[in-house]
Amino acid sequence: MRYLKGGVVATQTKSNTALMTGNEAVVKAALAVGAEMFSGYPITPTTEILTEWSKAAEKDRDLVYLQTEDEPAAGFVMIGGVSMGKKAWTATAGVGNVLMQDPLSMAEAMRFPTVTYIGQRGGPSTGTVIYSQQELNLTRMGGNGEGLRIVFAPSNLQELYDLTIEAFNAAWKYRFPTFILSDGYLAKTYGEVNLWQPKKSEIVPAESFFLNPKKQPNNIRNCYSLEEELYEALMRDFKDFAKMSKEVATSETLGDKKSNLLVCAWGAVGNSAKTALKELERQNISVKLFRPITMRPFPVEELQKAAEGAKEILIIESANGQFGRIIRESLYGISEAKIHRLYKPAMGIMPEEIQAKVKEVFK
Repeated sequence: MRYLKGGVVATQTKSNTALMTGNEAVVKAALAVGAEMFSGYPITPTTEILTEWSKAAEKDRDLVYLQTEDEPAAGFVMIGGVSMGKKAWTATAGVGNVLMQDPLSMAEAMRFPTVTYIGQRGGPSTGTVIYSQQELNLTRMGGNGEGLRIVFAPSNLQELYDLTIEAFNAAWKYRFPTFILSDGYLAKTYGEVNLWQPKKSEIVPAESFFLNPKKQPNNIRNCYSLEEELYEALMRDFKDFAKMSKEVATSETLGDKKSNLLVCAWGAVGNSAKTALKELERQNISVKLFRPITMRPFPVEELQKAAEGAKEILIIESANGQFGRIIRESLYGISEAKIHRLYKPAMGIMPEEIQAKVKEVFK
């Protein structure tokens, strides 16, 4: 079993594998970590999460399911459930992610431990309905707030399951809105998933923030009359976020540590990069890969360490620089490496394309 900072996310050695889609794996993980309530509105490519949860709720009457009239309503219903002590969550994508920013910003302001699954699709507006990495800025920073959020970015089916469990634990441990930032490719992929079950002691329990005698009276605010009051509240939240970040920010660095080329990729593109890395190694081409697992808080120190000695940095993403801006900002004044880009907004990136770009950089 392996661990990420902040909690358990592991594939147990004891086999408990099953074939399923990414959307099904997310629901299985939510149930494994004790989720009790789901509110949502259908939207491709995450609609199967609603249907799978509704099937589970038909069998288990202790589970709550509500299909709301729209995405903002789904977000506010989730907050209502959380405030009463339910381990509640939701799922959406694309335009639904935009519409849900009002309740999610409210959760951020009131420090409610919400969990939201995002299946990215191409934008702007209705766009396409399957894939992109164009919701990174939106999910990380949200609406009218400071982006005090936790965002996990799975790269394959197993991580989708693992990091969903991690997301629920992180949300209730640190009391920040938490996201599983996935995409339509992962949602629809069908494959093997090890459905390991966390022990009861490894699950952070939910609690009511209003019906808790130990915490009465409990005044949780979302509206401030004075600027100074909001400022003081934000300073407390910033302090908590900084402390949490040291425990949660996670990444992986693979390949030749002494390579002059650092490749940076995340999510499903990160998985393509890992496949490309293996083939490049077989061709005796030395490459180092940095893949963030948390997109917020971003693992800045790990990136800076990975960039040590690199003369070339290749940033790869299915957007036009949303990820690239994070990389460049994190390395500003730290690295003088030349930046190369493989940006394909709203399109998947295959391992062969990454190999070709790496070879082009080395020419």
